[in-house]
Amino acid sequence: MTSTEQTTEIDLRRIVHGAGLLAAGANVIMQLARPGVGYGVVESRVESGRLFDHPVKRARTTLSYLAVAMLGDDETKKAYREAVNVAHRQVHSTPESPVKYSAMDPKLQLWVAACLYRGFEDVYAALGGVLTPEEAAEIYRCSHALGTTLQVRESMWPADRAAFQEYWDAEMAEVHIDDTVREHLLHVVRLTYRPRLVSSVFGPLNTFVTTGFLPPVFRDEMKLPWDERRQRRFDRLLRTVGALSRRQPEALRIFPFNFLLWDVKRRIRRGVPLV
Repeated sequence: MTSTEQTTEIDLRRIVHGAGLLAAGANVIMQLARPGVGYGVVESRVESGRLFDHPVKRARTTLSYLAVAMLGDDETKKAYREAVNVAHRQVHSTPESPVKYSAMDPKLQLWVAACLYRGFEDVYAALGGVLTPEEAAEIYRCSHALGTTLQVRESMWPADRAAFQEYWDAEMAEVHIDDTVREHLLHVVRLTYRPRLVSSVFGPLNTFVTTGFLPPVFRDEMKLPWDERRQRRFDRLLRTVGALSRRQPEALRIFPFNFLLWDVKRRIRRGVPLV
């Protein structure tokens, strides 16, 4: 590994927090708020990858992708991209679909990658992390792997953080969650696809945390209520979680991503399917 690669790995590890999983539901909503992505998930015919049918497997493959994209080497990223391609080639609209889509569409995948990057950045800041402008610029540059580990060409990644913000602002015009996608997402947020005991105990907390992490435009599209009192509770929660996270050793702080990266490499060596 070259010195440049070592620096890049350290930089990206800096914004990877296992505590960021609290924002997972919000990031899923942001991704699916683009209708082509939303209906691609809702109508997916890849049974093995559907959350409601295989929640543990779907969580593992999604988080493994993030681990590979943010922390993996080029060889591991290539192997995971090829594995994801096999599944994504099966996800495309039919004549009956309300919108046209393909999981191989690089523009839709750029949106997904942009949401993921925005999620990492927002969570890091919400947990009390501070970056210099130079550090933020370098982390942004390296984060193009969130897209290129899919089918996004590196040239499609906005040139810098200012260009990214322009892209993000322009894409807000495409954000729309209709009743079909909203119903699907509410099942995700409320955990009603899990056993009743799980959804009744953890569903309200997950709904609260997910809503808190959502930018207002997505919150409004989901028709999720929010107010100043909830915001104060949410801020107190994040201050507590952030303080605990910053005191953890790196190996614990970035868990489970470090474990999942190890697992992906193990699967590659043994010839076990990655997704």
